[in-house]
Amino acid sequence: MNAIITPFEEKMGKTEANLAEEYASIRAGRANPHLLDKLRVDYYGTPSPIQSVANISVPEARVIQIQPWESKMIKEIEKAILASEIGITPSNDGKLIRLVFPELTEDRRKDLAKDIKKKGEEAKVAIRNIRRDCMDAIKKAGKADDISEDEIKKMENDTQKLTDKFIEKIDSMTEAKTKEIMTV
Repeated sequence: MNAIITPFEEKMGKTEANLAEEYASIRAGRANPHLLDKLRVDYYGTPSPIQSVANISVPEARVIQIQPWESKMIKEIEKAILASEIGITPSNDGKLIRLVFPELTEDRRKDLAKDIKKKGEEAKVAIRNIRRDCMDAIKKAGKADDISEDEIKKMENDTQKLTDKFIEKIDSMTEAKTKEIMTV
C-alpha cells in the first residue's frame, strides 16, 4: 500500500477493533467474561481491572464466577459491578462472587439486535469518513507532489477497495452477533 493510504488503513482497523470490543461487551443471555473488561475496582487507591485482582471463570453457561485473590476485595468488586451498566446483581458467599444471567426475553433480544445493527452502522459511517479523509489527502498530495493522474486514480481505487473490505467485515461481524443474540 501507499504511504498516504497506510495511516488511514490503520484507523479503519482501529474502528473495526473498537466495534469488536463493543460487541464482546453485549451479553447474549450467556455468561461472557468480557462483560467485565471495562470495569475497574479500587485496589489500594488505584483503579484496576477486575482481572488483575481476581480469577474470573464461567462454570456454567449462564454464570460468571469471580474469585478475588484477597477476600477484602469482594466488597470493592461488588460495588464496581453494581455501579456498572451490566444490570446484574452480584451474590457472594464470602469467598466468591457469582453473576447469574437470566434468559433474555424475546423483546430484549430484539432490542439488543437493533442496538447491534446501530453500532454496526456507526462503525460503517466512521469507515466512510476515514475514506473521505484519505481521498482528500490523496488529492492534496496530488497537487503538492506532482503525482500523475493515473497514480491518483490507482490510490483512490485502492482506498475504495480497502473501504469495501472493512465494510464487508463489519457487516459479517454485525450479522454474526445478531444471530448469536437471536439464538435461544
